[in-house]
Amino acid sequence: MNEIIQLQLWQLAAAYLFVVLLILLVKARGIPREKEIFLASVRMTLQLIATGYVLVLIFDNPHPATTLLTLMVMQAFAVFNIYQRIKSPLTPALKRIIALAMILGTGVSLFFFILVVIRLVPWYHPQYFIPLGGMIIGSSMTGIALGAGKLIDGVHQQRQLVEGALMLGATPAAAVRPLANSAFDAAILPTINSMLGMGIVFLPGMMTGQILSGVSPVTAIEYQIAIMLGITGSVTLTVFLMVFYGSRSFFNQHQQLELPAEPPRS
Repeated sequence: MNEIIQLQLWQLAAAYLFVVLLILLVKARGIPREKEIFLASVRMTLQLIATGYVLVLIFDNPHPATTLLTLMVMQAFAVFNIYQRIKSPLTPALKRIIALAMILGTGVSLFFFILVVIRLVPWYHPQYFIPLGGMIIGSSMTGIALGAGKLIDGVHQQRQLVEGALMLGATPAAAVRPLANSAFDAAILPTINSMLGMGIVFLPGMMTGQILSGVSPVTAIEYQIAIMLGITGSVTLTVFLMVFYGSRSFFNQHQQLELPAEPPRS
């Protein structure tokens, strides 16, 4: 039962029937997403194929510099994707805060997980370091994108309330605290929901992959619990840093609220 089922090329091609089904459905419903779905499928395929060959090369030649360089590239793409996903205007100060929150939050969480939780030796072993880093960075990227978008929209929509609180003597931190708390809550909610449904509603990807590769379900569960807790810690830390310092970026040195142009409304 531990033998891995190797997928043939025709079997992999058969899976693309699900994409064809999606394109046919959106076309029949008059939803203009056919081109986007097609491009996303092609891009996903090419990216994963390229990633697979790169990982084979890295795994066969483990080195701390290569592992850290890979981590830096992953971080750079994550920050870029956050900027692209947030439709509201981003000030240069908020962009810097988002980048620093991602780097510090995910970095601290990842190295704590590597060095303390699983005690990986050597610490830069790419077969563990890179997949774990990818899961932590990817989840934190989603959390920050949700939190930053919620925070920016909230400050724009509640500008009069924030300015009113300032006029009554509230500090900038106190004036924007309800909006910051709402943004933090929105950002961590998907992670909490994943934890609630995990194991009963669905089996997470990491655990499923290990089981399919022949690993004992008990061992796979142990790893999944550990990485889910690591992801939770990383999302919490990165979003907190972004919300705490990001909310301050809306005020100038005179404690006055300064916002970029109103975000476009659809």
